[in-house]
Amino acid sequence: MLAKTYGGAVYGVDAKLITIEVNVGQGTKFWMSGLPDSAVKESEHRVEAAVKHYGFMMPRQKVVVNLAPADIKKEGSAYDLPIALNILKASAQIKADELENYIIMGELSLDGKMRPIKGVLPIAIEARKHKFKGFILPKENAKEAAIVNDLDVIGVDTLEEAIGFFEGTKEIEPLEIDTRDVFMAELNNYPVDFKDVQGQENIKRAFEIAAAGGHNVIMIGPPGAGKTMLAKRLSSILPPLSLHEALETTKIHSVAGKLGTNASLISTRPYRSPHHTISDVALVGGGGNPQPGEISLANNGVLFLDELPEFKRTVLEVMRQPMEERRVTISRAKVSLDYPANFMLIASMNPCPCGYYNHPEKECVCSPGVVQRYLSKISGPLLDRIDLHVEVTPVSFDEMTANRKSESSDDIRKRVISARELQHKRFDHSNELHCNAMMPSQMVKEVCQINEAGKTLLKTAMEKLGLSARAYDRILKVSRTIADLAGSEDIKIEHLAEAIQYRSLDREGWAG
Repeated sequence: MLAKTYGGAVYGVDAKLITIEVNVGQGTKFWMSGLPDSAVKESEHRVEAAVKHYGFMMPRQKVVVNLAPADIKKEGSAYDLPIALNILKASAQIKADELENYIIMGELSLDGKMRPIKGVLPIAIEARKHKFKGFILPKENAKEAAIVNDLDVIGVDTLEEAIGFFEGTKEIEPLEIDTRDVFMAELNNYPVDFKDVQGQENIKRAFEIAAAGGHNVIMIGPPGAGKTMLAKRLSSILPPLSLHEALETTKIHSVAGKLGTNASLISTRPYRSPHHTISDVALVGGGGNPQPGEISLANNGVLFLDELPEFKRTVLEVMRQPMEERRVTISRAKVSLDYPANFMLIASMNPCPCGYYNHPEKECVCSPGVVQRYLSKISGPLLDRIDLHVEVTPVSFDEMTANRKSESSDDIRKRVISARELQHKRFDHSNELHCNAMMPSQMVKEVCQINEAGKTLLKTAMEKLGLSARAYDRILKVSRTIADLAGSEDIKIEHLAEAIQYRSLDREGWAG
């Protein structure tokens, strides 16, 4: 007897429909086809233990399980539940006439309890796309799937509950979530705030410019100056996620298994801070079973690389193309996957190995040439993609103990949102451009025009400060953002002058 139901397989950040067919007939042995990996093949033993736990029998006939399309590799343990239900139906132990109307996914433990799975949200979106009646899955994943409207999400704790639901002996109400209510409830709910930061007004200003224009930032300063503390607060002044961005971000974290149990929609911008020992595959994504990397998990948010020169050179270099294209492509012999990678890069570093070069009080003990060699660990092409170079100085005792009230993240965010609205109008003709940092060179000439006085200032700065030619476009983009924050249609000379200050590492002789 033949039984059939449906599941899903995640490829990249999207899902494909998988048909799970089971035939119980004459013969012996358990056969599985459809390019299953080891975890899928081992489902035979989990399914057998689970069905016996509830008093059912594993057929002692020939059982053929086919996962179609058969030319696509199937991975993971999430096919346990549909295989178990199909075997019970095909062997006439249960009546489940509605089995084909649902997408069913879930891992079984040996006692029949459900374990959570990864990639639920893309599968739920695929289920709605194909107009399935509902989605049967572990209860711990139900909130995540319920983000998708017009789909009955049935969370079950055990195989017995799933059987009872299809036989009509157990009534389970579909979980309903108002996506917009969930989204708005957690919007901008950040645990950190700029009002807790004393001093460092120049860094706050630089971060406000970075947030307003989507610019990348590198901070150079001694240990303990507050670089990490400031970087953690950048997400809190970025514009709120749109519902589309929130769904995209949630899909990536769902595929990577980073959402956790009973999680639903991600409503705040992600902040990722990988350790400097990370591999290039872990950073950009990939592996034998391709998974999104840190740059994709930081999509629509912030990627913070602390102690930048300590990262392996190969790790930093693989970021160059994703930073330009805002996505990363993982190519294998039989498949090519795209992961979004639209992130803001925030990096920090000490100015030298001892950390005290240019320190106002402590003396640097590094020998001549060591500082330059330390900075040269970061390649020119990578620095070329970082718009703002900010020198961080230690906060004085008087500033730390002052009772001055600092500006909150909410106040800064309002100005950032106003600047972004100007940019949305400016780039209304393009679906790919959303902020000033994304402008290609040809558009910079049109949008970032400066008067004769500005040209003279920029020429003088490039000659006298030893600024490199690559700094030219970056300065114009940053000055455009500063003008947007000021609500100015034109780039004025003071906007240009401030932008020039943020090119520390381009100055000849900066490191001796």
